[in-house]
Amino acid sequence: MTTKQLHTLAKSWFKSQGWKPFPFQEESWDAFLAGKNGLLNAPTGSGKTYALWVGFVLDYIKNNPDYKTKHKPGLKAIWITPLRALSVEIAQAAQRFSNGLETQLTIGIRTGDTPQAERAKQKRKMPDLLITTPESLQLLLTSKGYDKVFKDCTAIVIDEWHELLGSKRGVQVELGLSRLKTIAPKLRIWGISATIGNLNQAREVLLGTDSEPFENSVLIKANLGKSYKVESIIPETMEKFPWRGHMGLHLVEEVVPIINNSKTTLLFTNTRAQCELWFQKLMHKHPEYAGELAMHHGSINKETRLWVEQAIRNESLKAVICTSSLDLGVDFAPVESIIQIGGPKGVARFLQRAGRSGHQPGKESVIYFLPTHAIELIEASALGKAAINQVVEDRIPYLLSFDVLIQYLTTLAVSDGFYPADIWKEIKQTFCFQAMTEDQWRWILNFITKGSQSLQAYDEYKKIEIEDDGKFKVNSKAVAMRHRLQIGTIVSDAVLQVKYLKGGFIGSVEEWFISKLSPGDVFTFAGKNLELYRIKGMQVLVKKAKTKKQARVVSWMGGRLTLSAQMSELLREELYSANLPFAQQTRELQALKEIFERQRLESIVPTNDEFLIETFKSREGYHHIFYPFEGRFVHEALGSLLAYRISLLSPITFSIAFNDYGFEILSDQKIDMQQVLDNDLFTSEFLFEDLQKSLNSTEMARRKFRDIAVISGMVFTGFPGKIVKNKHLQSNSQLLFEVFRDYEPENLLFQQAYRETFEHQLEEGRLRIALERIEKQEIIVKECQKATPFSFPIITDRLREKLSSEKLEDRIKNMLRYLDKI
Repeated sequence: MTTKQLHTLAKSWFKSQGWKPFPFQEESWDAFLAGKNGLLNAPTGSGKTYALWVGFVLDYIKNNPDYKTKHKPGLKAIWITPLRALSVEIAQAAQRFSNGLETQLTIGIRTGDTPQAERAKQKRKMPDLLITTPESLQLLLTSKGYDKVFKDCTAIVIDEWHELLGSKRGVQVELGLSRLKTIAPKLRIWGISATIGNLNQAREVLLGTDSEPFENSVLIKANLGKSYKVESIIPETMEKFPWRGHMGLHLVEEVVPIINNSKTTLLFTNTRAQCELWFQKLMHKHPEYAGELAMHHGSINKETRLWVEQAIRNESLKAVICTSSLDLGVDFAPVESIIQIGGPKGVARFLQRAGRSGHQPGKESVIYFLPTHAIELIEASALGKAAINQVVEDRIPYLLSFDVLIQYLTTLAVSDGFYPADIWKEIKQTFCFQAMTEDQWRWILNFITKGSQSLQAYDEYKKIEIEDDGKFKVNSKAVAMRHRLQIGTIVSDAVLQVKYLKGGFIGSVEEWFISKLSPGDVFTFAGKNLELYRIKGMQVLVKKAKTKKQARVVSWMGGRLTLSAQMSELLREELYSANLPFAQQTRELQALKEIFERQRLESIVPTNDEFLIETFKSREGYHHIFYPFEGRFVHEALGSLLAYRISLLSPITFSIAFNDYGFEILSDQKIDMQQVLDNDLFTSEFLFEDLQKSLNSTEMARRKFRDIAVISGMVFTGFPGKIVKNKHLQSNSQLLFEVFRDYEPENLLFQQAYRETFEHQLEEGRLRIALERIEKQEIIVKECQKATPFSFPIITDRLREKLSSEKLEDRIKNMLRYLDKI
């Protein structure tokens, strides 16, 4: 068939569905038929699956004219998705088109949820299209003879590439692709990305540094004229001194009309704990929503999550309160309204969530923004402008992730083994390892066979043997089994299953939370009040709580997001515009009129060439508050850095508090601010050295090393049902960390822990840019009489760390009474 005839075939099927293909879909088909690699940039809900799957099917028909009568079994295409929840959706769409054209092509899913019987069936006979995750692909590479499974594969699609890029899962995919390119010579590599700034670099990371695949590639953008509308929910009364303690729950009634006027509403929260609290509050205030309101987050059991997803599709739910678990690709046509509770901290995340409404091409996506405190309205105003211009963040790829490389090499050694000279060529063509030196490569090979210099005496670290012909191979069944159990780059805290005494799995919680409870204590989880009966092994046995005891809401570690660099810049620009004439300000900024007036009464609202520092004295001591508006991670590092530099001039005791807008240095004596400013307080010189001295960087690197130790296989997390407890994992990895620190500081994994701490956790590069910006601004030090509207949220954040919620409420009421006395 000619290309024109193939297009006609596809279009006739589209017509039978009442659809018409978009130009970007047809462009993708042509590129695939021409044998090209590529990256497709298209918004959520625009038909990305049909853009690439149709191209593959048409290519199959072109090369197999008797496709209706003869079917050659075997794996022909792989579709990688970062979320298991998306696999069913993709499989249904692919099967619909394949059946429509009578191709006899089969579709299979292989994820962590796939039953063992189905996996065994796939081993005997692979489907034509395999939908899988990065981790399951790596597991397939541990199978003996995997090269025969993949040899005839002609296409691999990496879905939601923006989610994988900038994470170690992305590195895992890069390494997997480097192997598949060798064993499947006809392979075409395609990525799909919805929201990303650095598209060209994303394509380079996907295809590797080998010039041939990149030169034979295209970047296709879908210009569908997608528009977004941001509607801020502005409270009738605005607090003059905003604080964060209520998670937006005081505005719960504001969302009720939106829910009632929409077919289906998704309410996005930033944390699972906030999700639980909102569900509880809405059900308490509106019991009439029983059966129509549900909750969805990653710790609720799989059956419940799947039920919720299906219930959204068939319109039996009025509203769902969710987290990022519903951010990506699952297509929910009935969703009319999206409500974002609190700042999403990033433009891409916000647009991704907005795209869940009006999830059809050409339809406007409407998202309501509910501020958890007044100053978040500045974020809402900034996001409204970002949504119009659709400017999104870059995703920064990881470099030299040696822990992932060690895991990958062990994977290859578990299956058929590998020859270093062959694999070195493949690895050097990945973006992540393009700068790896031969010395580093030799160190890695030494590490996987001998356990590095300081561990050579211990046999448990000698996992891979070198055979007579130079092949690197795992011959121990125990090593192979442990490795298969631990494949992956997502390292979480030990997780316990929550089950009813009489049976029934509810979900999972982290060990650190449950370890604080005693039998008889009541906690809220998955919308239910549960009483802890006992902990047995890795299971938390509970019963429905009948007592009126105060229930604790389950919380999870690492729940706090930070502002992205893009979001920080937009936020600052929006704040500066509060100095424009009132008529030129956005609706959100106009609503903050009284707050800005009160701020100016005590201090200033800075302009774009000003940097504000506020000082005042209270019974707690001397407060010094800085406002870079760079996000909590940068502020944590910057606060420690400045405190260290100030202490060099005069020895003072400090405590530091920070949020997304600024940070506070609280001291027992007054700081001569002019003196410290005259001593290059904000210089970016000696930044790395001062950071190492100011922060407990060793402690942070030690925590980071725990993840590296797990990914590289130095520490084993345990067998199913017998998972190693978090404190044991930490102590095992700490012991290794100290051995390397004392006896082998040149150890690449030890050095990686420090590198990742500075590059990813402390965002050293971003911190340097912030310091250079502040140095160019006029620094204004305002000596205030008391806390200002800008400083109040930072102070209350610090108090919340120390006080229970009831005591905090009382303390804040007293503070507000004092501050309101002008």
